[in-house]
Amino acid sequence: MRRLPFSRRSLLAGAGVAMAARRARAWNREQKIGKDWPIYDRTEEDALLGVLRSGKWGRIDGSRVVEFERQYRELLQVQHCVATANGTSALIAAMNAIDIGPGDEVLLPPYTFVATLNVILLQHALPVFVDSDRATFQMDVRKLEARTTPQTRAVIQVHLGGATAGLDESLKFTKARGLKLIEDACQAHLGEWKGKKVGTLGDCGTFSFQASKNLNSGEGGALVTNDEGLYDRAYAFQGNGRARKVTSATLSGWVMNGANLRLTEFQGALLLAQMTRLEGQSRTRETNAAALSKMLKQIPGITPQVIDPGCTRNAWHLYMFRYDPAGFAGLPRAGFLKALREEGVSGMGGYTPLNKEPFLKEVLSSRHYRKIYGDAKLRQWHEQNQCPENDKLCAEAVWFTQDMLLGEAKEMEFIAEAVAKVQKKAPELVKRG
Repeated sequence: MRRLPFSRRSLLAGAGVAMAARRARAWNREQKIGKDWPIYDRTEEDALLGVLRSGKWGRIDGSRVVEFERQYRELLQVQHCVATANGTSALIAAMNAIDIGPGDEVLLPPYTFVATLNVILLQHALPVFVDSDRATFQMDVRKLEARTTPQTRAVIQVHLGGATAGLDESLKFTKARGLKLIEDACQAHLGEWKGKKVGTLGDCGTFSFQASKNLNSGEGGALVTNDEGLYDRAYAFQGNGRARKVTSATLSGWVMNGANLRLTEFQGALLLAQMTRLEGQSRTRETNAAALSKMLKQIPGITPQVIDPGCTRNAWHLYMFRYDPAGFAGLPRAGFLKALREEGVSGMGGYTPLNKEPFLKEVLSSRHYRKIYGDAKLRQWHEQNQCPENDKLCAEAVWFTQDMLLGEAKEMEFIAEAVAKVQKKAPELVKRG
């Protein structure tokens, strides 16, 4: 890794700030941080045109989706893979494959994308939030026990941003209690836990190939599992309930309820093309994230995400850190992000507390939920729906997106210099209000 052109002392001194200012002006004139996303060339063009000209655009009579499933299965070293229309569809298929329904409770983190919650609500099951570990940005698996009841049927563990934490504990916990563990790996392509690909260690794993994801086909998803029975049910559900293997015993082929959640041949072809870039891009992100963390750790008030030692490979879909206004003369996070943008670096504040979304209260007050769970149970749910550590995390988190980690080493230096410059200017910015 290149040595920084400044020490910690110079980083925080006027000379370092002046240098950062000159670089910011030059950078804003010449280029952006990271790479334009998505990245593509003739490989993707030829793949799409091949499908177009074949006249076989759906998986029922095409071959690209099946080939993608085979290659993705081999990449993850897992026995079964079924492609779906998107990551949410993969989670919906998982919910139905493990038979989640009314009266069941599902444990999930409050720091995740809304789809993780919505798929539980679609089954009229009860979502039960497990507080966050602010250091890792992941669900605090030490708190699973306290949120478990006789009605608990499954745990959704989200590998947020590409990392994971405490996976051994959740595997042990769910196995001991006969619960299902769904790994929401929608942001964790090629992430690993102790050398094994995430998404392959629980009962099943789900992935998203939405436009922002490290493996991208605009929309798309996949469910992977080593359980053939679960695979058969997930496959049937995503195809309107039609069995994977139609026999005389299945008659018409319809073996369960389902929905049309199929991936198209265009998306399958695009994914096959994008997979040729995945490993190289992942290595670039890893190198740049390591360099950026080393620099940002030198700046008081900036605490990069702690990576659990068991997470032997982080996919770095997000680069996340916690921001402490005390290290920036009391400058609020919104002010920090605004000042950072003015220096040519775009960050975002991340998720808001999912357990406190107003729509959730409305759903749980609906006639359907009152009929299933009763008013007393729902009152208890509202009283216990507290995640204080997550509230703090939502107030202090800052994210950089994965495409920002696809740039050159000097761009990581530029980011760190911009943060240091904002810190130097913070007292003045606070005075200005």
